[in-house]
Amino acid sequence: MSKLSLKEVLKEVAGKVINKGTREPGEVNTDSRKMKSNDIFFAFKGERFNGNYYAYEAATKGAAVCIIDELHNMEENIPSDCTVILVEDVKEAFWKLAQYYRKKLGVKIIGVTGSTGKTSTKDLIASALSSKFKVFKTLGNFNNEIGLPLMIFALDESYEVAVLEMGMSSFGEIDRLSSIAKPDIAVITNIGISHIENLGSRENILKAKLEITNYFTKDKVLIVNNDNDLLSTVDNEDYKIVRIAIDSLGDYRASNISLTSERISFVIIDKAENESVKASFNLLGKHNVYNILCAVACARELGLNYEDIIKGIHSVEKTPMRLEISNSGGITIINDCYNASPDSMKSALEVLSSFTGKKIAVLGKMNELGSESRKAHKEVASYARERGIDILAAIGEIAAHYREGFGEQGFICFENKEQAIEYLLKNLKSGDNVLVKASRTLAFEEIVQKLKKSER
Repeated sequence: MSKLSLKEVLKEVAGKVINKGTREPGEVNTDSRKMKSNDIFFAFKGERFNGNYYAYEAATKGAAVCIIDELHNMEENIPSDCTVILVEDVKEAFWKLAQYYRKKLGVKIIGVTGSTGKTSTKDLIASALSSKFKVFKTLGNFNNEIGLPLMIFALDESYEVAVLEMGMSSFGEIDRLSSIAKPDIAVITNIGISHIENLGSRENILKAKLEITNYFTKDKVLIVNNDNDLLSTVDNEDYKIVRIAIDSLGDYRASNISLTSERISFVIIDKAENESVKASFNLLGKHNVYNILCAVACARELGLNYEDIIKGIHSVEKTPMRLEISNSGGITIINDCYNASPDSMKSALEVLSSFTGKKIAVLGKMNELGSESRKAHKEVASYARERGIDILAAIGEIAAHYREGFGEQGFICFENKEQAIEYLLKNLKSGDNVLVKASRTLAFEEIVQKLKKSER
């Protein structure tokens, strides 16, 4: 990271100095077990842990600065060269220092949010820009009020662009992330029903996502999917809005789309330049056409030509467990276990339907849908039937809802993953195609791992 001096840290966190050390700080760390020499340790508290209890350990392991909001044993036996700062709230101090550090950087920041597609879109934007810029992108799922500031701290002056994913489940969370990241370009992929349990309606989800523009000025850009019914209504004269589309009008639109089990091909229509560009990528699904259009729009806003954009996208490094295709004993396995929502379920089923041979969908629960849960699971199962899925294997308490939508023919339910694995190992045959997908907390990748390891 670009160096933050001890003087800057003391000024920005504005706490009581319990011990004034002599060492200049290095990287930011929130885990005392992974402490390195000269790290800045933030003692976070959670429901099941209290980092203040580990601040002394962090100091003895070489932390240059420990920021705490409870003293415990930090007034005695502190290494003399370690600075200890007592603040009212460690999280607030963490956010304030991240805001300050972001201001020091000359990097352009692109913020990506939406009900689905955030991670894939982030990956594609970063790749599209990589042929001309040194690009940083959010690692894994570091997209919340702790993860995003850590990504800010991971930046240094060598980066020209950072593509940061922004997640949320309630009002105010995107606002907080935006106040720290201050994005120059914001992307909202779509508005679905993920987190409707907390927010109550899709209209409220839209309001929460639009918090990404709360710190916009005239020179900022918002990119939206104009095919989404709610995003198509977004309008604001205080900043620039760029629209991507397939089925409606847009600044960047895709036509002549071809979807196969190996790749997607389409024509990009650039409204402003009155230009048409052919594109083909070894990615799957119509949803990735939208994601690519978002990447194109970002890259064009930053001045890239189409040759460089397409070259960059071809080198995309995809996040694991996102439509990850593998073959084991002649069986095609589609690992899409990273997460699940109604829209992403339908996108994955659409990809499964493009394969030849028997099509089996192994599906689990989609979380945080509240009162919409039964309807959403039923609709996903109906979509599976419409797309020609031969077998829907549902796991867990929501199996009955899937059965309502899919019907009895070809429907199987299991109480747990172990039962499903046993069935699949016995019944899958060469030439079959199996999709495995559920919300992240259910860890359905365990099913994929068992299928890959089996000898058939």
